[in-house]
Amino acid sequence: MHRISRPRVEDAAAIHALVAAYDTSVIGAPDMTLDDLADQLVEPGFDRDRDGWLVHDADGRLIAWAWAYANGDSDLVDVEVITRVEGLAEELWPVVLERARELAAERGHDGVTADIGVYRADHGKQALAKIHGFEAATSFHRMRIDFDHPVEPPAVPAGLTLHTGESEEVRREAHRVQQEGFAQHFGFVKLDYDQWYERRQAMSVTDWSQLTLARFDGRPAAVLIGNNQFVSDEDCGYVATLAVLAEFRGRGLGRFLLRHAFAADAARGRKGTILHVDSNNTTPALGLYESAGMRPVMVFDIWRRRL
Repeated sequence: MHRISRPRVEDAAAIHALVAAYDTSVIGAPDMTLDDLADQLVEPGFDRDRDGWLVHDADGRLIAWAWAYANGDSDLVDVEVITRVEGLAEELWPVVLERARELAAERGHDGVTADIGVYRADHGKQALAKIHGFEAATSFHRMRIDFDHPVEPPAVPAGLTLHTGESEEVRREAHRVQQEGFAQHFGFVKLDYDQWYERRQAMSVTDWSQLTLARFDGRPAAVLIGNNQFVSDEDCGYVATLAVLAEFRGRGLGRFLLRHAFAADAARGRKGTILHVDSNNTTPALGLYESAGMRPVMVFDIWRRRL
């Protein structure tokens, strides 16, 4: 016997314990902090009464957590099903996928593109994804560099000026660069400034001083957005976004901003810097990060199904 309910903010600790146990069983350690989970429950656009499910056993122990999350007004919906009881996943997957269909229909779409992230090491979830009609669509590498000495900031190229994100003007320019720079990338969803800002403002790890906008001869050219996502568990900085506008590519701006972030993280006393990169990126980003001294420490795949 089990009981299905909707998640509440006060359920964050119990859900985190379930997710941490799952992560540990697959990759050997938790991959999400309690703050990450709490942020997820209050993320703008996530309706806890319609988009999330908790399952408790007869003794009241949490045994499953599932959700669907619509990406803006697009037909893309991220889904997840995590269980600790054999057979329960088969019950929850159809429920989550039906909610994904509803979310896309509410946004005016005739169908839905559902995505789920699966650790490369999780063969059980890969099998479930295949059973439910998903196919591997792309892979993301978690890259890391460690600092064992101070990191010298790179020299700023002639004509380049750097600006941090405390002002709305800089944030709006950064938003435009991010949207244009990622427009052709896997999973990109167009967001207006207010949506983009609201999402980041709601995250406990956001630090606008870690947003660096690069202007070349006064024109917005590139942006790097860091945050504190990996501070509490890895004591590392995190590059959440690195984008260079097409007309400014080939000038070394991406490498410069990356080295700038390394130096800033080292100056903050961080052990290293982490980022994620799509192995099928439209630009040769993986090679850039490897040449800058970063190494892959984890791989997870995005599995996709069109319904």
